[in-house]
Order: sequence, then structure tokens, then C-alpha cells
Amino acid sequence: MKKQFLIWLTIFFALSFAACLAPNNSQPLESASVSSSANMDAGAIVEAYDAHRNLPQVEGSGIVVKVLKDDTNGLQHQKFLLKVTDNITILIAHNIDLAMRVEDIHEGDTVGFKGEYIYTPKGGTVHWTHKDPHGNHAAGWLAHNGKKYE
Repeated sequence: MKKQFLIWLTIFFALSFAACLAPNNSQPLESASVSSSANMDAGAIVEAYDAHRNLPQVEGSGIVVKVLKDDTNGLQHQKFLLKVTDNITILIAHNIDLAMRVEDIHEGDTVGFKGEYIYTPKGGTVHWTHKDPHGNHAAGWLAHNGKKYE
């Protein structure tokens, strides 16, 4: 058992080292495709979208394609659209009654997110991008310009 663990550990470190040596093909934001430069968990969102199902927690990032007006009916939400793959755009619904508003957000900005994904035919919605004061949902967040909004 110990020998098998050491073999797996060696393989892990070898692959990690090889990944560090791989050439950096990153491009400036203006010319990079979303799927290669902006998303940590696009696969989970693509699978959920294709299967028309929700995910209790998803983490990723995307490019802001539109900043929408705040939803002020009931609990207030800051809303914007993020392109998370070349084919999928999601709505971010960030509760600003429970978390700070994302400051100075504009089209073309990259925003990281963690929250609950709800399927819609238009791409889906991510909400619960904040801490749940009642502890019923996993804590989410948004990240923009080096600042985390929880």
C-alpha cells in the first residue's frame, strides 16, 4: 500500500512539474477566447447546460458581456451577464442585501464566481454568490479586480 502511494505521488509530482514547464500560450484578454483563458470549471457548466440540470455549487470565471440594471423587487440583486465559454453566457444574480456590490464593473472585465447554477435555456443563472446567513447553502463569492465579494 505504501509503495503504491509513493508511485502515485511520484506520478503526481512529475505531471505537476511537466505542467510548469509547458509553454505559456496565454493571449491578451482582447484576443483570447473565453474557453481557453477565462474559465476554471466550464466543463461542469457545459454538461449541466446540455443536460438541463442544476448544480448545487459551481466555480469559474467569465468575461462580462453586459451589465444589467439592479433587480430591486424584493431582495436586491446586482445583475450582469458573463460569457463562460464561446457558446454559453450566464446571468450572475448577486444579492446586494447580503453582500457588497461588485465595484466598478464594466463590459470586458473578468469576474470569478462561486455559487449555485440554475439551468435556463438562455445559459443559466448563478446565484448564492455570497455567504448564507442561515447556513443552508454553501458560501459563494465573486472576484473582480483582485477583490473578493462574499
